[in-house]
Amino acid sequence: MARNDGIDRTVARNQDLETPADVAKVQEHNEREKDSYSNQDIVPERTALNVHFKAPTDDYVKMFEQMEQDNVISTRGLKPDAVKYSELVFDVNSAYFYNHGGYEFAKQFYADAYKAAVEIVGGEQYILSAVMHADERNRAMSEALGEDVYHHHLHVVYIPVVEKQILWSKRCKDEALRGTVKDTITQVSRSKKWESKPVLDEDGNPMLNAKGKKILKSSYSVLQDDFFQFMRAVGYTDVERGERGSTEEHLTVTQFKVQAEQQRLEAVTGQVAQAEQSLEDTKAATEKQKKKLEALQKETKTAKTIALTVQDIEAMGKKSAITGNVSLTQDQCDTLKRYAVNGIIANADNKRLKEKLASAEKTVSIWKQRYDALHEQYQELKKKAQPFLDALEIASEKVRAFLNSILARGKETQEHKQSARKRGHDMEH
Repeated sequence: MARNDGIDRTVARNQDLETPADVAKVQEHNEREKDSYSNQDIVPERTALNVHFKAPTDDYVKMFEQMEQDNVISTRGLKPDAVKYSELVFDVNSAYFYNHGGYEFAKQFYADAYKAAVEIVGGEQYILSAVMHADERNRAMSEALGEDVYHHHLHVVYIPVVEKQILWSKRCKDEALRGTVKDTITQVSRSKKWESKPVLDEDGNPMLNAKGKKILKSSYSVLQDDFFQFMRAVGYTDVERGERGSTEEHLTVTQFKVQAEQQRLEAVTGQVAQAEQSLEDTKAATEKQKKKLEALQKETKTAKTIALTVQDIEAMGKKSAITGNVSLTQDQCDTLKRYAVNGIIANADNKRLKEKLASAEKTVSIWKQRYDALHEQYQELKKKAQPFLDALEIASEKVRAFLNSILARGKETQEHKQSARKRGHDMEH
């Protein structure tokens, strides 16, 4: 199972092309021979950026036939259903190339990877096609970063061959030749090309198990070792060895997406928190201004009430019908003086309070506008944050489901191996 730790790892896969249909399908994909693809991540406008380190001279099958006619390869002794074609796929997670500059870095990386392929295959003459794809969009990273990111990888279609010595048979008339090498041919053989190899100890000797049998190392594990060591040797020291059949790319991209979404979510959440605090501050300030306004309104009302008592003054005194003069009693005169003074004071206070009231109403209006604006911003930020929360929840569920499926397959494989060992043990006894 792939380690979901975000480390950049080399990945080398070998797949058999067992039938003519498999060969045709791979050719169509690698050479971009179709007008449209079910894979929506292929961007035809970028196909011109794909790089051939070795371009095919014809279709794969015809190239094979020509090589056989030219005695470059031999199918002598091959069964009709034998695998004649194979494909290597070299890969590193998309983030590795993105962080190193993208396309130009990927071209150089896979130019070096092609050299590794030549060594692994056994010679460039056995390679039918080697092409780096630069036109497949990495959807997860593109969505996470908000820009187009492309997944660079190398396809190498080749013919698996081994050197085979043809010996003189016992029927040879020349007794001296019997059992000696008659001819050496380059035989097409997938099974011999990828035979498991013995695990060696520190002294270079094969390691044995408890029963004295050689411990074998999968040839595909050797492929991973060879590719990793080659890339390290030519200077790519910031990558680690991958695992055959792993889902490192998928998990790394998912992790990358989740991390990117988390960062964006944290930024938006911070803005939401800030907006909430500003909203609370605005609410408090608005409430404070409202209370001030209510106090001023009350005070103004009191001042108006005092001012209205001036009407009582108009009713004071008696007018003489003869002279027309108004006569006041001493009490009325004292009251009039007192009310006159109070009236002047009340008028001044009333004017001052009206000015304060108008100012307070204006301040409240400003704070209300700020409150409404912040509240609208707060709601927008909450709306923006929700998709990120949903994306994180969905991504987490997908990763969890994927890991569970991997664990389940691992458990089934382990149970199958235990069952096989048990059957073998029963047969021995």
